[in-house]
Order: sequence, then structure tokens, then C-alpha cells
Amino acid sequence: MKKINFKALVSFALVIVLFSSCASIKKMKKNADLIKWNVTPEVLETHAGQVKVAVDGQIPAKYFAKKATVVVTPVMKFEGGEVAYPEIKLQGEKVKSNNAVITYKPGGNFSIKGAIPYEQAMKMSELQVRIVASKGAASLDFDPIKIADGVIATSELVNKVGEPIIGIQREKNTTGKYDPAIDPFQRIVPDEFMADIHYLINKADVRKEEAASKDFSDFKAYAADAVKNDRKELKNLEISAYASPDGEQELNDKLSQKREGSASELLKKELKQQEVEANIKTKYTAEDWDGFRKLLEASSVKDKELILRVLSMYSDPEVREKEIKNLSEAFTAVAEQILPQLRRAKFSANIDLIGKTDAELLEFADNSPEKLNQAELLEAARLTDDNAKKVKFYTSFTRQFPEDWRGFNNLGMAQVWTGDLDAAANNFSKADKLSQGNPIIQNNLGVAALYKGETSKAIEYFSAASGAGKEVDYNMGIVSITRAEYDKAVKYFGSSNKPNAALAKILAGDNNGALKTLEACDKNCPMAAYLKAVVGARTAKENLLLESLEAACKLDPKMKQAAKTDLEFAKYFENPKFKSLVD
Repeated sequence: MKKINFKALVSFALVIVLFSSCASIKKMKKNADLIKWNVTPEVLETHAGQVKVAVDGQIPAKYFAKKATVVVTPVMKFEGGEVAYPEIKLQGEKVKSNNAVITYKPGGNFSIKGAIPYEQAMKMSELQVRIVASKGAASLDFDPIKIADGVIATSELVNKVGEPIIGIQREKNTTGKYDPAIDPFQRIVPDEFMADIHYLINKADVRKEEAASKDFSDFKAYAADAVKNDRKELKNLEISAYASPDGEQELNDKLSQKREGSASELLKKELKQQEVEANIKTKYTAEDWDGFRKLLEASSVKDKELILRVLSMYSDPEVREKEIKNLSEAFTAVAEQILPQLRRAKFSANIDLIGKTDAELLEFADNSPEKLNQAELLEAARLTDDNAKKVKFYTSFTRQFPEDWRGFNNLGMAQVWTGDLDAAANNFSKADKLSQGNPIIQNNLGVAALYKGETSKAIEYFSAASGAGKEVDYNMGIVSITRAEYDKAVKYFGSSNKPNAALAKILAGDNNGALKTLEACDKNCPMAAYLKAVVGARTAKENLLLESLEAACKLDPKMKQAAKTDLEFAKYFENPKFKSLVD
């Protein structure tokens, strides 16, 4: 009897099984073109830094082997790499597993949804489907199937450099007088000087000691300097003469009038000696009840509240005087402490202090910044369009006034414009330590965070900066674009005529609105011209596209390469005029 080689039989059987398995999945591979694919969106786009896609597959009848398992993986392939989307496992009706089942006779459908982080190289890419089929121990890789081209990356055109806010006023000035350490620069600053001379009771002649008083001497010097100094302009000189509110009204009227005359003669005589010509305005007040009230309020007179009540209850001067005299002890104090101060003539000089010219400010800031005060140095930095100069001037400010937050804040702002964002962030932090919680600084910290991609932190800063200025809304518009919240972005940008505002409208589907915004943009802005070309492509206005793209490329030659790979213009890639513009 002939021996049977069981090992050979087993091997042969395995070969038969494998061949049978391979045959069915080979057939699936061969007929892979029968699978229908639908990609949503039809042209891939990036939003919020992600490329989302939904791939729907339709398996025809009698295609899917009953014992086959298939892994389907969408893959974004681009120069230098590839990124896979989530896979899906499908199985035939006789496979004992928990994957989606595709029956043999009717076929079936499946769907894959996913998102991958956007990379710039994905602009020129293709979406492939990779399929691996297996049956038993056999496995087979299908040829990659291309189902979509490239990625539209218009949302990535957002300029993430936000708008910082300049620090002008350090804090609210409650002094009532201009202070260059606090207030913004004023070319012309109003100033005044006042002095009093006092009279004896019922007298109108000027005593020698009053005419020679330091108060009046300082006034004369002030007025004379205002006339002779090129940096000062005398606006007016005024004399107001008064009588104290005691005694008869008629007598006080004549007395205050005489004091007006003697004070006027004194001032005219003194100005003439100094060769100063000036118009003098004069007036007199018979009984100075307003002055009385102010002095009383500031005094320590006993029962002053009772006297103040009398003033509020009665308007008739005689009634007032009678009621106050009835408060005998209080009136004695009033007669000694208050009334003598009201028998006076008040001299006032009002002038304008003329500040440095723009040229002078720039010269000093450049060569002798130590000769400028805070307001002047800040103004010099504002005057120049040279960002390098701004950095220099604000740096000088931080050295001269290291406790003033405006220097570090504004230096950071200038560094944002020069592209030195790390240095800017550092200086904003220094400003924040000097003025914690300041809305202006919070906005600027948000600008730095936004540029670094720290969106959540940026939102916190911008929320804390509410009310600091329109810049905050603009910056939140940028945030909204990066989060694919385009309608919100449009609202935040409002009437802004910057490219970001137009981009938000394009992404929100308002091409006409975007075009209006772009028409109002800076004509020398290459991005504005480029976005007009995008609008032209989206609205099938070829002339608008080509003319705008030509302008963009002239303003910035780098726009050529951008347009060459931008799928917004895919329909025009073979257009002769388009090709001539981007080549």
C-alpha cells in the first residue's frame, strides 16, 4: 500500500485555502473602481486650524466578499509627508466580529468623519483612500485611490498680530491743573497766577506794606515774564475788588468801587515801570458772600454750621447779617477771622504756556531725551512713523521714568509693530506689574498671547480689557476667525476697513460686504488686493480677480507663489493671464 504524505496534503490544502482567500480579495482589489466615493466638503478647507472631512463610500452589490475584512483609511498626502484620518473597519456578513457589516448581495454604505491639524504644505495635496483587505491569513493592499485635491486655506490668511493700545494718560488727574507726569501732551497749557492785597475796614487806599508784599511782587514778575517770554502768551489781567458782607449795602458798594480804582492804579503804575503793556479788566462786588461761605467752610469757627444754615435759608444780605450777628459769640470769631480776608482786591493773570514744536520734540527725543518731561517724550514717540525711532524713544522713557507704566507698555506696542513679539510680551508684563489690572495693558498682554497661539489666555486678557477701546473688539475679531466663528468676527470688526475685517466677511459668505471693506482699505496693502482677487474668484468675476492679483503681486512679489498654489484660483490655473502673473 502506497504511503500518503499527510504533510503534503495539509500544505496543499493550505495553498488551496490561501488561493481561495486571495482570489476573493484580489477580485475586490481589481474591481475597487466600482466603489463610489463622496467627499464633503467637495473641496477641502481649513477652519480653526483643522481640516475636517466626511467620506461616504458606496459598495456595489456582489462586491464585498462574505468572509473579508476591509480597513479603509483616508490619508492626506502632501510633499514631505502625510497625515491619516480615523480609519473604519468593514466586514463581510460571515465574519464573526463587531465591525460594520457590508452584505454581499445588496452591498452597503459607510461613512468616515474626522479632522486633522492643518499644515501649510497641505495646500497642494490630495486626499487618498488606503484600503487593506484580509480574508483568513491572507492580506492585500489596494492601490491608493485619490478622492479629492488639496485644501483651501483662506482662513489661514488672518493676520494674528492684534492691535495694542498706546498709553497716553497715566491716571485720572484730579488736581484741576495740567500735569505732564500724568496728562497727555498739550501744546498750549493754560496757567494762572493770583494775588491779593487787603484793605483796612472802611478804607480804599493801598497800604505800602500791601504794595510791597511778596504775594503782589510775585504777581508782577509773573505778568511781566508772560509778556516778554516767547514761550508764554498773556491772555488777560483781571482785578476784582470786594467789600466784606457787613455794614450797609450802599456803603459797601461805594467802598468796593473805590478799591477797584486804587488796585487798578497800583497795577498800571507797576506795569509801566517794567515797560509792560497789557489790558486790565476790572470789576467790583459790594458784598462778597461767596468768598464768605468758602472761608467759613474752611475755618474752625464755632457754630459755623448754624451760620451756613442761615446763608442757605436767607438770600437778603441785611437779613443774613442780622441773623449772624444774633449769634454773638460766633459773629465775634467771624469778625476777627473771616471778614478781614474779604476786604481785598484780587489780581489774576491768565496766560498760555507755549510748548515745544514737533521738530523740537523730535530733536530732543533723539539727542537729549533727559530734557523732556513725560508728556513731551511720549508725544515725540507718537510723532514719528519710524518704528525703530519709537523703540528708541520709549526705551529712553523707561530709563528716565522707570515707575511709569506707559513707557514699558508703549515700548511693547512699538515692538509689536517691529515684529519683536517676545520682547513686547516681556515689556507688557513689566507694565502690568506697575499698574495691575489696567485694561490697556490687559489688551496688550492679550495681543502677545494671541500671537503666540495661546488663544484661551488671550481671551482672558481681552475680557479683562473690556472698555479699553475699539482695539479690544478688533482683537476679539481675530480670535473669532481662528475659532471659525466668522459671524462673530464680522460683528467684532464692525466698521473696520482692515483686511482681517474683509476676510471675516469672505469666510462668512458675504462677498459683496467684503468687497466694500476692501475698497476702503489702504491701497498699498498687498493683502487687501489679494483678498479682492479671492472675492473675484468666488464670484466668477475674472477681471476683478486678475486686476487685483496683478496689484497684489506688484506690491509684494511673494503673492505670486501664494496664488500659484491657492485652490481659490484652481479654475484659473491654466488661464494665460493668470499664469503670466504668478510665473
